Amino acid sequence: MNIATFDTMKTFSPEKMKKVNLFGTDRMFCDLYCFEAGQFQKIHAHAGEDKVYCVLEGQGTFTVGEEEEVVGAGSAILAPAGLPHGVMNHSGTRLLVLVFMAPKPSH
Repeated sequence: MNIATFDTMKTFSPEKMKKVNLFGTDRMFCDLYCFEAGQFQKIHAHAGEDKVYCVLEGQGTFTVGEEEEVVGAGSAILAPAGLPHGVMNHSGTRLLVLVFMAPKPSH
């Protein structure tokens, strides 16, 4: 059984957002995205993959398509395939996000 423990695996960097891979298969991946205050994930899109952001700690500004929303811990955001999406940690504290994406990108 594979078990990932967020508290021991989360990693933050003053330079840029950190991605920590928890699990990956041929069909999906699951990462932690670790944002310091002011860090962001640029707006981008995936043609054939759906993404789910689950906010574990803090709050951030999430963009999906034309919508932008401030979302805090305990909530999840769906970014369907093809829609531009991204995250900005606008707060003064850290933001920790669990990310699922399926199917796994081919790159």
